[in-house]
Amino acid sequence: MSNTISTLSNVYNFYMTSYAPKSSSPYDSHKKSELRRVYNSIVKMNKESPLYILDTSRSSQQFAISMKENARELRNTIASLGGLDEDELLNKKVAFSSNEEIATAVYIGSMEQSDNAPSYDIEVDRLATPQINMGKFLPADEPVALQSDTYSFDVRIEDLNYEFQFSIRSTDTNHTVQSRLARLITNSNVGITARASTDEDGYSYLRMESNNTGVKNGRNRIFNISDNKTSKTSGAVEYFGLDYISTPPSNASFLVNGEERSSASNRISLDRTYEVQLTGISGEDGATAHIGLKTDVDSLTENVNTLVDGYNSFLNAVSEYKEDQPKSQRLFNEMSGVARVYAQDLTSVGLNLNLDGRLEVDNNTLRETAMSDDAREAFSPMKSFTNSVLRKSNQVALDPMNYVNNTIVAYKNPGKNFASPYITSAYSGMMFNGYC
Repeated sequence: MSNTISTLSNVYNFYMTSYAPKSSSPYDSHKKSELRRVYNSIVKMNKESPLYILDTSRSSQQFAISMKENARELRNTIASLGGLDEDELLNKKVAFSSNEEIATAVYIGSMEQSDNAPSYDIEVDRLATPQINMGKFLPADEPVALQSDTYSFDVRIEDLNYEFQFSIRSTDTNHTVQSRLARLITNSNVGITARASTDEDGYSYLRMESNNTGVKNGRNRIFNISDNKTSKTSGAVEYFGLDYISTPPSNASFLVNGEERSSASNRISLDRTYEVQLTGISGEDGATAHIGLKTDVDSLTENVNTLVDGYNSFLNAVSEYKEDQPKSQRLFNEMSGVARVYAQDLTSVGLNLNLDGRLEVDNNTLRETAMSDDAREAFSPMKSFTNSVLRKSNQVALDPMNYVNNTIVAYKNPGKNFASPYITSAYSGMMFNGYC
């Protein structure tokens, strides 16, 4: 069972990372009541859904995954602007940094906290750095001075151990094997990025860098490479110099309102109010970055721009499939049609609808409207538009197969049907035909 789950996860992740955005968001976690609503929506949808023959081509699989994930991304964008309730939409406070070369900030506090949100001055002495192992410089085109055999070595990252196996043939050169090891390590996704390079003198070497930074729990390294107790032939670690740490990891050192702090990561949280990304050091002049909240007008302007970017990005993703997927144009028209319904009201607050269905922001008009006495009433249609986009994105995420070029076989008798629980497997099952 665990192998099956792992296989399905790998297949889905392949399509999702190749054809759709992959992001982690707090809005991807749900309450039981929310999951129950999704389930009820699926049951209702399946009850009246027609019977059709699936198009299981690779293009259709890519399109379905892309639409579902882009719709999820659009929903998360809207949720990040203050919440999914109409009263809270577009009301999220936005953080600012006076010096983004030292630190950037995102407000992660609640609406209630924003009225009394503190501000901070940050001075950065040192950024957190990753561990870098630099292998030996070997003549790139010379044969490997190891016997032809299957070799292996172990990589230990924190409390996890991974064994890597590879073969060396008599025709392999140093650079050939180093390139093979770079792909093997990087594609394994264990937290190390490797690259094989050649210098101007014709020597090649393997460079390995940890994805994480800093050190924790008293350790002095992030990963360790050894073949002392490996299962296959040893000797590759010493020959290629895989265990040589050229740059040890280090923690970030910085001051927050004059108080010294350190972190294993350059991304830190300040009192659960701001998420701060340290981007550079202050230098000898002791430059600081002041972190605080933007004004209501500036926050609203940025929220609207974020909404428009998310809306346009979804339309751009749909447009990529207009040649291969005939129904993609229908989805494009439905989503852009939402903006056309509100076009006149959107224009009055600074959002102009282009002929291609995309939106463009006039920030001057937007700010003037936000500072007017009737701002709340003026932006009411904007919230209605956002809610309509949210409903459409939820619909697409729930049933992306509705826009795949399927062939309808028969319609059900309206009002006299039972729920069809197996129809929900069409979306996932189409990817695994080859496993049956």
